[in-house]
Amino acid sequence: MTTSVSSLPSQAAQQPPIFTLSQITSSLFLSNGVAANSKLLLTSHRITTVINVSIEVVNVFFEGIQYIKVPVTDAPDSRLYDFFDPIADHIHSVEMRQGRTLLHCVAGVSRSASLCLAYLMKYHSMSLLDAYLWTKSRRPIIRPNNGFWEQLIHYEFNLFNNNTVRMINSPVGDIPDIYEEEVLTMISV
Repeated sequence: MTTSVSSLPSQAAQQPPIFTLSQITSSLFLSNGVAANSKLLLTSHRITTVINVSIEVVNVFFEGIQYIKVPVTDAPDSRLYDFFDPIADHIHSVEMRQGRTLLHCVAGVSRSASLCLAYLMKYHSMSLLDAYLWTKSRRPIIRPNNGFWEQLIHYEFNLFNNNTVRMINSPVGDIPDIYEEEVLTMISV
């Protein structure tokens, strides 16, 4: 990956990732809704744009920060795909203006993580698998729902004419193949 990513502040290392902003690239962060409403976290990370990918979280508006709402539920049948290009383009435009974007949903696990993966594929030329592994290394709690995985797989194919993740059948239904070992381990316990 060509993006330089600076280290997180020392406070972040002392708190679980769910209560912090997880730095994905030099200009992109992921968090939950509570962290997204912390003026201290937003200012200390120099966030200029907040993208709220939920219908549940109401943002506290702070002066000097642009707010965008992506009203999508965390359900497998929600159409997040329609937002992949516009949100990726917006994150990129913020970066080109030397700004920083925070993507969040309720927990910073599924919806915002999915839009992050789409952005990394489009603007950092990462495969879906690489984007997932990179983002998970920065925010270990990410876990897009299966419907979002299907949409990301479709998006990856449209971008690169190739897929690095596929949906497979498992004892718990269709899952992305990267979850297969985890599911089999849970079932055998």
